[in-house]
Amino acid sequence: MTHLETADPEALRTAMVDQLVRAGTIRSKQVEAAFRTVARDEFAPDAPLVQAYAAHEAVPTKKNEHGITISSVSAPDVQAMMLEQAEAQAGMRLGEIGSGGYNAALMAEVAGPGGTVVTIDIDPEVTDRARQLLDANGYERVRVVLADAEHGLPDAGTLDRLIVTVGAWDIPPAWTDQLAEDGRLVVPLRMRGLTRSIAFDRDGERLVSRSTEVCGFVTMQGEGEHTERLLLIRGKEIGLRFDDGWPADPDALNGVFDTDRVEKWTGVTVAPAEPIKGMQMWLASALDGFCLMSVDAELDTGLVAPQNKRANITLLDGDSLAYLAIRKTADGAEFGVHGYGPNAEAVADALVEELQRWDRDHRQDEPVIYAYPASTPEADLPAGRVITKRHRRIVISWPQEGQASKSTITEKEK
Repeated sequence: MTHLETADPEALRTAMVDQLVRAGTIRSKQVEAAFRTVARDEFAPDAPLVQAYAAHEAVPTKKNEHGITISSVSAPDVQAMMLEQAEAQAGMRLGEIGSGGYNAALMAEVAGPGGTVVTIDIDPEVTDRARQLLDANGYERVRVVLADAEHGLPDAGTLDRLIVTVGAWDIPPAWTDQLAEDGRLVVPLRMRGLTRSIAFDRDGERLVSRSTEVCGFVTMQGEGEHTERLLLIRGKEIGLRFDDGWPADPDALNGVFDTDRVEKWTGVTVAPAEPIKGMQMWLASALDGFCLMSVDAELDTGLVAPQNKRANITLLDGDSLAYLAIRKTADGAEFGVHGYGPNAEAVADALVEELQRWDRDHRQDEPVIYAYPASTPEADLPAGRVITKRHRRIVISWPQEGQASKSTITEKEK
């Protein structure tokens, strides 16, 4: 009989942690010990045991009136990934933005009796639930705060590590002001529609990335909330999602998919299960007209065949666009491009060129991501894609780009 068939919580917890260790998601002894100690099922009491201990599955704890999850116990692999990014040690002062209880308990185990943990959330239902579950499981020492984290963690003092467990569009000054001089911020930051969990080290007034990982989180609420804009095409079947760069003339795309499709293949291949997060970030930083395409599953006529129907890389140029496609090969898959509109050929060629450039020059690279105060002059920024937000100027800088000219995007307030 397998661990899953016994539905014994301790056996399930052991199996989950063993899986995360084998996968390399858990690497340190302190994170492993925390996961082996904290009973995850106690913090997800309404979920079946097998779901609570599924290594890659989040447990929703609250939904809005539209049925969209607005609070959850994040998937164990994501929580382990971020704790490893934080590199927290015993005795440290730790903060968490976005409460649920379980992750704060893990942080308390890492910090030990000589450290401190404070967790904050804007939703009183969430903080009440977290307080109750933490107390019930012996973590009374974790401080739970009800407040808008846009303004920092009240009365928490200086923090060695701050982990954000909700999707953020920006980095408020209060977060870095509260960090120790050698402190680290781990935040799921949205840049041009792509979210990456970034471990930022404080370097004076700027932040410098040390690692980036693909992730997905429920979005920030409160003063820091930022909603992407959606341009619907062909009724509601196809949508283009924009964090920035809203088209100057959206009506120019009327009928774009009524034109003949231009199809090009790049010669760029990918092996089964090979991560392509670097490719996505390269295209987001290299292309001025970058956006994401979504296809409504219930309205899908099969007209378009994107590589990813939920969030597919797309290049928009006036009345024409091109999107990323894929086809199987004998030993994996090849990336291609489908173009539509009066200038489909040129737009498709531009996307093909950047795909091939990534493959040729940056396939093994990861960018360094900087976060500067929004007031930083252009001349004082490193080379790369500059994304100006409300509080920060984010710079996505790739290796061997020292002489490259800067590309600047200003993300306008909605």
